[in-house]
Amino acid sequence: SSLRCGRAVSGGTPLGPMTPAAPARVFISVGEPSGDLHGANVVRAILRRRPDTRIEAIGGPRMAQAGANVLYPIEGLGALGFAEVVSQIPAHYRLLRTLRRGFDAEPYDVVIPIDYPGFNLRVAQSAKRRGMKVMYYIPPALWAWWSGRARRFARAVDRTAVILPFEQGFFRRLGIEAVYVGHPLLDRGPIPTQEEVRTSLGVADDARVLGIFPGSRPQEVRRHWQTFRDAALELLAAGRCDRVLVAGTEGEDYPDPGATEVLRDAPIRVLAASDAVIAKSGTTTLEAALAGTPMVVAYRTHPITYRIGMRAKKVPWISLVNLVAEREIVPELLQHGVSAAALRDATGPLLDRLDPRRRAQVDALEEVRQRLGAPGASDRVAELIDELIGA
Repeated sequence: SSLRCGRAVSGGTPLGPMTPAAPARVFISVGEPSGDLHGANVVRAILRRRPDTRIEAIGGPRMAQAGANVLYPIEGLGALGFAEVVSQIPAHYRLLRTLRRGFDAEPYDVVIPIDYPGFNLRVAQSAKRRGMKVMYYIPPALWAWWSGRARRFARAVDRTAVILPFEQGFFRRLGIEAVYVGHPLLDRGPIPTQEEVRTSLGVADDARVLGIFPGSRPQEVRRHWQTFRDAALELLAAGRCDRVLVAGTEGEDYPDPGATEVLRDAPIRVLAASDAVIAKSGTTTLEAALAGTPMVVAYRTHPITYRIGMRAKKVPWISLVNLVAEREIVPELLQHGVSAAALRDATGPLLDRLDPRRRAQVDALEEVRQRLGAPGASDRVAELIDELIGA
């Protein structure tokens, strides 16, 4: 409600006139560019419902553009894995101290951490200790690694908005109020057709096209590029495909590309144009599922990160596609198993439109799309925030 009543006395007569409610104050915390994108969509959805909301944030340019007052920019915060995160610890602690002082000086109605669990779990705890309501959007993958930290997470949040269908039941079993809001990828609008993308790239309709997704962060590209490229060049040389398109990132280096073609900042176009892709594990795998493009998933990380991760791992798969399907529908190659020969052998059948392994994967990807449900994640998140503000 946009009005707050004066206090009632016996007999129901209000003390004084109805006064306009103070605008709600919301704080959003993200730690990397993907969070900035999700955060911007949430900012817009909140402002559509409550245009006078004051939204302050740790965020990036997209959130600022959407209408948030970005108090702390995220540049330099993003890090990957246990080993890489260590270098960021001093910056994180400085920011947390500043944040806590801000929370003490002027509390918020709701604090919304988005993803980025190492840092944002501490943000959630700090807000909760100060009596603020916390709704975690895109919570940590406790189902994969962190079962020991589940109680800590449960104490730090009032509610969590989850983006993978199986997460709702998992978090509810831990006693956490969890709502599946749908996956934000579904809000990106229609994926262009293969025909229109191929026409714009000058790729023939009957060409067999392989897409390569080595990752978007510099350390991911360094770890995946050479092996992904070598597998693609072997498939080209063997006549298993006709073109290789690389989903490149602006400013990133892809040494000795050979006959591969690097398309920068056009991942959706590479997906749409491709018959099959070799993809680093991550959100790209869900994007490929939504596009109906068969894939092989591979992942290499820092050796220390890998050893710790494997010890803590609680699920049989790493790719989101297999996790959503709850069975292995796409091949996964990990760490030392990521070789050009293994990638070549797993990808070859997916480039043959008549191969039954390709057809089986295409059918299974349709099932994943059905499980992900309908668009509207950000609007559902804004609705949950509204309920917390009004509670």
